[in-house]
Amino acid sequence: MTNPLLADWDTPFALPPFDRIEDDHFGPALEWGMAEGRANVQAIADSEEPPTFANTIEALERADATLDRVAGVFYNLASADSNPAREALQRDMAPKLSAYSSEITNNTELFARIRDLWERRDTLDLTDEQARVLMLTHRGFVRAGAALEGEEAERLTAIKARLATLGTRFQQNLLADERDWFMDLTDEQLAPLPDFVQQAARAAGAERDRAHAVVTLNRSLIVPFLQFHPDRALREKAHTAWTARGANGGETDNREIAAEILKLREERAKLLGHETFADYKLETEMAGTPEAVRDLLMEVWRPARRAARADGEALAVMAREDGVIGPLEPWDWRYYSERRRQEMHDLDEGEIKRYLRLPQMIDAAFACAGRLFGLEFAPLDVPTYHPDVKAWEVTRDGRHVAVFLGDYLARPSKRSGAWCSAMRSQSGLTDERPIVVNVCNFAAGDPALLSYDDARTLFHEFGHALHQMLSDVTYPSISGTSVARDFVELPSQLYEHWLEVPEVLAEFATDADGTPMPKDLLDKVLAASTYDMGHATVEYIGSALVDLAFHDGPAPADPMQKQAEVLEQLGMPRAVGMRHATPHFAHVFAGDGYSSGYYSYMWSEVMDADAFAAFEEAGDPFDPETAKALEANILSAGGSEEADVLYTRFRGRMPGVEALLKGRGLDAA
Repeated sequence: MTNPLLADWDTPFALPPFDRIEDDHFGPALEWGMAEGRANVQAIADSEEPPTFANTIEALERADATLDRVAGVFYNLASADSNPAREALQRDMAPKLSAYSSEITNNTELFARIRDLWERRDTLDLTDEQARVLMLTHRGFVRAGAALEGEEAERLTAIKARLATLGTRFQQNLLADERDWFMDLTDEQLAPLPDFVQQAARAAGAERDRAHAVVTLNRSLIVPFLQFHPDRALREKAHTAWTARGANGGETDNREIAAEILKLREERAKLLGHETFADYKLETEMAGTPEAVRDLLMEVWRPARRAARADGEALAVMAREDGVIGPLEPWDWRYYSERRRQEMHDLDEGEIKRYLRLPQMIDAAFACAGRLFGLEFAPLDVPTYHPDVKAWEVTRDGRHVAVFLGDYLARPSKRSGAWCSAMRSQSGLTDERPIVVNVCNFAAGDPALLSYDDARTLFHEFGHALHQMLSDVTYPSISGTSVARDFVELPSQLYEHWLEVPEVLAEFATDADGTPMPKDLLDKVLAASTYDMGHATVEYIGSALVDLAFHDGPAPADPMQKQAEVLEQLGMPRAVGMRHATPHFAHVFAGDGYSSGYYSYMWSEVMDADAFAAFEEAGDPFDPETAKALEANILSAGGSEEADVLYTRFRGRMPGVEALLKGRGLDAA
């Protein structure tokens, strides 16, 4: 075939042939994949043989092989290296793929076969994994509306198609705002910034063909700008642009889109027999109910707000001493907090960054995986989708485990944030090994220098990657990170703890001459690891509670008004605010992934603090037996059992919130 996406990939490890793929290949390949999938699904539905697990459920697991393969490449590129052609195809494909999905779940003959198997499940000779896949398949069809008929079924199909379109528009509007805004800095304005921020600002200016350095809305650049620039007016201008993403009026404004999404989600939930969208969404999560989510968040909110208020009062005193008239503002917090951190802990962010070089931090993540799980990483000389992207083969005991792609540097074509995706997931059914991608947005440099928060992000996303790479299940639908949303963050947040292991930093936190971070500096970094945690916790929980309020009741006609009401009821400190305001809350509105589920990071954190304590109790952060148990019960298990079963099997019990509060330094707040 002339389309390389549809031909056999005769590349090392069957990697996508990036050097042969062109943008105009994606549309036809996606259409071909849907046509092939339709034929495969209809063949299952039309079969005259009595339904069996093999000819129905297992056949469904194989039905979308081509579509999954092509979509795995396209949607990674659409997020990590977007361009007008890819954005246009995204908009075109969103309703088509939604309609395709609805065709499958609305196929009455197919659902009849699945329901027949479900009703006879106790008479079938199924393995535990097969029984789990049957349950998830039946539940997934019911939750997608397979049991609806007539006008209700048609309306649900229309709602899902519209939501797919709106989610794509929301994300593309956000990318456009992030890509288009920047602030030129004169040499005089650049001078007060530390060298590493100057270097990043110059690199950002060169990337945009500007004669001067610029500040962009990339988190790894704008946060240090807000931390270090003494000019309050410039900080206000940058912060205002950062928080106004998606709310600038015109074609890229997301406020009406958010309102329509919330209204459609409520209607979708009611069609499926649920009172609210939160009830519908949380039905399959560990939390189970909105009440359980709210209870956890409020248990942490109260000590976090006390800590943030106390910190804010201290920062306000510093601001007044500088002649600032009026209250402490959000664009003041990071600047005075950084100064206070330097005073309290004698820490200089620029000094820390000297030792947190991107190549060495990648090596640190790899080395920890080697000591814990026996993994080895060898660079691959293969074509990738962008010159910044590096590839490694992952092996264990000489056997191929996965291919890992690292795409770490910010660029205008990449959406903000950091994430892990799989271009191909592990599957015992097809004997496929995964292709896993970590995408971050670190400010460029030679080499890129990371903040401690950046380094934590790198470890976080690599924890997700390990969940994908170490997966060892038969069926693709339960592979890797295909788990409850409030469980999926456990491996990623747990892996962050190894960055804090002193021997890891002692070995890999080195400057350009290879000199390790001095022990006194290392000790100060670790001692300050919970500094300003009140601010970080409050801005996160504020976002999570707004998300829950949006979905746990009637959809608000004006989400911005609802957001303001929730924050006022909480007593959100004026100078903190939400981590993600509604118009740029991509977790919640650029798809359903974290809708009514942004709380899941904290739900998982309750477990990750307790899980790392298992290594501490063993007396070794690399204890082999504990690592073996972690892999066997969590990292390799995917969604093969309920999350609480998997965790209890690893730890012997479910944890309380105490370890989380202690880990965040809020136990005494």
